[in-house]
Amino acid sequence: MENGHTDEREDYAERVAAYERKREAKRDRLDAAAGRAEAQSTASYKRADLREEVSGIPFGQPILVGHHSEGRHRAAIKRADNAMRASIDAGKRAGELRGRAAGIGTGGISSDDPAAMEKLQAEIDAAQGAQDLAKAANAEWRKAGNKAGRQADGSWNEAPYAPYQLQNNGANIKRMEQRIAVLRSAEAARVAAGGEEKRTAYQGLCEVVENFDENRLQILFDDKPGSDVRDELKGNGFRWAPSQGAWQRQLTNAARYAATRFLRSQGVEV
Repeated sequence: MENGHTDEREDYAERVAAYERKREAKRDRLDAAAGRAEAQSTASYKRADLREEVSGIPFGQPILVGHHSEGRHRAAIKRADNAMRASIDAGKRAGELRGRAAGIGTGGISSDDPAAMEKLQAEIDAAQGAQDLAKAANAEWRKAGNKAGRQADGSWNEAPYAPYQLQNNGANIKRMEQRIAVLRSAEAARVAAGGEEKRTAYQGLCEVVENFDENRLQILFDDKPGSDVRDELKGNGFRWAPSQGAWQRQLTNAARYAATRFLRSQGVEV
C-alpha cells in the first residue's frame, strides 16, 4: 500500500514539475517573440529615416511638382510613413508579448496546473470562512434590534454585509466547486487511462487525442484542413495550437461532446 502511495506522490510531483517547466518555456517563447518584435520595430524605425544623407532629399525641401525628383520624393515619403507605421505596430506587439510573459502565473488558477484542485479548495475554504463571518456579523446586527431599510427618522440603515455581497461570494464558491468537479472528472479519466493519452482515428479524416499531460482534447489532421472544416472546428470551440500541431480545447466532457458534434458534421459515424 505504501508503495502505491509513494508512486502516486512521485507521479504528482513529476506532473507539477512538468507543468512548471511548461510555464517557463511559454514565458521564454513569449520573451523571445517580444525580442524579435522589438528588433523589427527598431529596423522599421531606421527605414523611416528621411535625413538627406539617407534619402538623398535635402532637409525641408518641399515636393517639387513637375520636377523629375517629384516621384522619387513622394516614394521616399511613402516608404518612410509605411516604415514608421510598421515600427509602431511592432513596438505595440512587443509590449503585448512582454505583458503576456510577465502575466504568466498571475492570472488565477489554471486548469492545467496539477495542483489546481488543492489551490481551488484552499480558496473555497477562505471564501466560505469569510461567508460564515459575514453571516454571523449580520445575525449579531439583527439580534441587536436593527432592521434594514428606511428608519423612523428618515435615515437608511443597512446590515454590515449587503445581500448582494453574500450572493456574489456564494456564487463564487459555487463556481469554484464546479471547477473542482470538472477537474476531478478529468483526473479520473487520466487515471483510468493509466496516465497515457487516448488516441482514436476516424475514417482517415483525423485523429482525436485526449492529451492528459496538456489537459487538452486535440484533433490532428495529416494535412491542413479546408476552410469549411476549420470554420466548423472554430464553431465547436477548437483553436489551432502551432506548438502542438493540433486543433484543441481544454479536456472536459463539453470538449468531448464538441468533438463528437464536429465529427458528425463531417459525416463520421461516432
